Amino acid sequence: MSLGRGERRAEGMDAAVEAVRRNARDLSDPSDLDRLVEAASDASVVMIGEASHGTSEFYRWRARLTARLIRETNVSFVGVEGDWTDCYDVNRHVRHRPDASDDTMAVLGKFDRWPTWMWANWEVTEFLRWLREYNEGRARSEMVGFYGLDVYSLTESMEAVLDYLEDVDPEAAERAKDAYQCFEPYGEDAREYGRSTRIVPGDCEDEVIEVLADLRRNAPEYDGDDDESVFAAEQNALVAKNAEEYYRSMARGNSSSWNVRDEHMMETLDRLLNRDDTEGTAVVWAHNTHVGDARATDMTDRGAVNIGQLARERYGEDEVHLVGFGTHRGSVIAGRAWDAPMERMSVPEARDTSYGDVFNRAGVNDSYLLFDEFDASALETSRGQRAIGVVYHPDRELGNYVPTVLPERYDSFVHVEETSALHPLHLEPHRETPPETFPWGV
Repeated sequence: MSLGRGERRAEGMDAAVEAVRRNARDLSDPSDLDRLVEAASDASVVMIGEASHGTSEFYRWRARLTARLIRETNVSFVGVEGDWTDCYDVNRHVRHRPDASDDTMAVLGKFDRWPTWMWANWEVTEFLRWLREYNEGRARSEMVGFYGLDVYSLTESMEAVLDYLEDVDPEAAERAKDAYQCFEPYGEDAREYGRSTRIVPGDCEDEVIEVLADLRRNAPEYDGDDDESVFAAEQNALVAKNAEEYYRSMARGNSSSWNVRDEHMMETLDRLLNRDDTEGTAVVWAHNTHVGDARATDMTDRGAVNIGQLARERYGEDEVHLVGFGTHRGSVIAGRAWDAPMERMSVPEARDTSYGDVFNRAGVNDSYLLFDEFDASALETSRGQRAIGVVYHPDRELGNYVPTVLPERYDSFVHVEETSALHPLHLEPHRETPPETFPWGV
């Protein structure tokens, strides 16, 4: 007698639970990462995700894994889901560049774009202090960098281009200033610029392309003792060009804005990897929705791609290791709306039959799976995987789940049974020592 749909679903759930129970590796101590470090060490690109932008354990285990890779393999840089301009200041800090601040908290305190807690938090502070100490005394070519891959910093990047050109090429600076005046009516509100293009014909696309082309054309003349500054200036011009397209497409309700953003992150990753002084692995930190291969989710139904998919296609699956994260319950830092105050919110138990539920029923607590270690066919049924963004409503959980084939979306997956909220610096701006209960240890 054939099984009914409900019976088949229950049977599939039981098989998934058993697969997790049999194959999950315990994760209670940094030494438990040994096998994951080994699995990721042969990749040219290791992308490490997170199921929310406000969960302490995701940040801490990501930092621990990255620190292990830096110590034990040849990591060249960490690229993150953050603005190029702010993260470049961090890069100068951790690489002991002249005139860079030596105060990690002061550098992170300048992250004032909402959501500030994504990078201005104690978990990132701890990692960056460790990274700065690791880099101390090393040759510049051996220092590990820290760069932002994202596209949001339109006005900040334009200002950085002008600042650079005013020092090295005043005539080019005047040309860039004339071009960027196209944005002047909108002040520093990039979203307002995007909205205006829906109403008034015309945009600033040609202007930002012109500045980038001009800088690239003249860059060989600027080469000298500080060619990193040339690279950064060109990157800022590229950010301005792609940010203009991003805000314009987003304001028009065009779903392609997602692809503009992830393709920019991929282009930035490519540029960093193809630099003459890059000899080693790239580690990328971003949300699961960017890191996990889009082809294993319903994102493809909307024509969306992400950096996990693009990296596998660009470099080959054997050269890319994708690490996903998930949880069953806990707490998180998020906002109720865009630009709303940050809050500590409860994360309810994972929905029935979701991956969070599968791990909970398996009773494995904090653990991880390496999908090349076992027959993962029992986990190849598409199930919901929770994704919490910077805007979150715990009472609207249904919309927070991405249909996912877990072994196809990631190469490995970390589950934290009960998570806790991130520790933002801006919640306690005058504190100079970590919270008493803060779990130190990179």
